Amino acid sequence: MTVATRLDTAVESVAVVAYTIPTEEPESDGTLEWDSTTIVVVEAVAGGERGLGYTYCEAAAGGLVESKLRKVVEGRDAFDVPGAWEATARAARNVGRPGIASCAIAAVDCALWDLKARLLGISLCSLLGRVRETVPLYASGGFTSYTDARLEEQLGGWAAEGFARVKMKVGRAPDRDLARVRTARAAIGDVELFVDANGAYERKQALRLAHAFGEQGVAYFEEPVSSDDVDGLRLLRDRAPQAIAAGEYAYVLADFLRLVDVVDVLQADVTRCGGVSGFLRAAALARAHGVEFSAHTAPSLHAHVCCAVQPFSHLEWFHDHVRIEGMLFDGAPEPEYGELRPDLSRPGNGLELKRQDAERWRAS
Repeated sequence: MTVATRLDTAVESVAVVAYTIPTEEPESDGTLEWDSTTIVVVEAVAGGERGLGYTYCEAAAGGLVESKLRKVVEGRDAFDVPGAWEATARAARNVGRPGIASCAIAAVDCALWDLKARLLGISLCSLLGRVRETVPLYASGGFTSYTDARLEEQLGGWAAEGFARVKMKVGRAPDRDLARVRTARAAIGDVELFVDANGAYERKQALRLAHAFGEQGVAYFEEPVSSDDVDGLRLLRDRAPQAIAAGEYAYVLADFLRLVDVVDVLQADVTRCGGVSGFLRAAALARAHGVEFSAHTAPSLHAHVCCAVQPFSHLEWFHDHVRIEGMLFDGAPEPEYGELRPDLSRPGNGLELKRQDAERWRAS
């Protein structure tokens, strides 16, 4: 089929499956513990092509795709992705737009952008328009459940592989956090060190630790207080010695607007903020307000869209998601010297579901 005959191609079907994959070992951060991760995979079909998107969320997001979103997407022009995005947002209105609904919309939107690029026979970043060829990464893990030896092994290993930045979790045991940061610093040498409290600290506690971490060269402090504590983030942004970041729990544009003037780095997660369509809006907001912009987790899904936005600082190479995406998808990108380079020879986002391998993890 030629491109010309595909320009009036309707979405024929939208399918969704959830998979739950156990972690290698129990993990925790400053506020949560977990032993598995659920990924909800959406595929949209049109014109003999299959677009793929996903979100890291509860399986309930898949139920929402099936019950509310699928019917407003099927039959629509496959090239009209913004229209489908608006339709899914309207369909989720009474469900509650932030949270699980935004994650469900994200998976559908990512699948539709992928489908559009595949129908055109080009990579997703070529469709969106590239402003860079590679995406800078920071390797991320260092869970609070790790022993010091495991922390040294993981972060030191990433440093040895050529990552310029690594991130560790803090906040579970504040009285031990400075010692753990010192252990990490010794393991990574001159590599940049980031910390992430996942909102575990109180304001003054976070400020005190920010200065202590600063003496160890910590350059980036993610969610030192809850992302709901806008005044606390502003306090840390103004007084802490390192860059303050938040935004991974921003689901709609209003969430980003609330944060953009109280952080140094605005984060966005394509699997939570309404997909590629929502991510592009968040990036535009960051640019308008003159703040740095960073992508949260899901590196295989972010790689292409991060090549298309400006400003952009880095993408999180998150241990759990790297492992899952390698298990479930052919075409998951591999880093080169701490950066990702999307494969322009593969159409769309370049990912193909390993159906037989994935089946053992099916949750729904």
